[in-house]
Amino acid sequence: MGKKILIVDDSSTMRKIVARSLRQAGLEDCEIAEAGDGQEALNLLAANPVDLILSDINMPNMDGLEFLRQKAENAALQAIPVVMITTEAVADIVQQVKDLGAKGSIKKPFTPDQIRETIGPLF
Repeated sequence: MGKKILIVDDSSTMRKIVARSLRQAGLEDCEIAEAGDGQEALNLLAANPVDLILSDINMPNMDGLEFLRQKAENAALQAIPVVMITTEAVADIVQQVKDLGAKGSIKKPFTPDQIRETIGPLF
């Protein structure tokens, strides 16, 4: 069985694009879960551990930054790597997500090669 990956984005279309890109990047056998915001992701993670989280930053209810903060406070979730997928390319935002524990970031629009290069070392 492949790795379990959680995609967190308020856009169902973007979640599908990310899932397709994962498959195109060679991760055809991964199991994909989806959440529409940070709170939904935390709820899902409480019962369903994953190997990697790919999260947007700008979302309603609970954005990606707050999600990272709350994930860091939960001992059961701390070790799960997170990569942010976002339109935010500003250096201070990128540094902020890394300071909050993200292992990297991918700027939209992205290619399957960029996905593979960024998440490959995390598996």
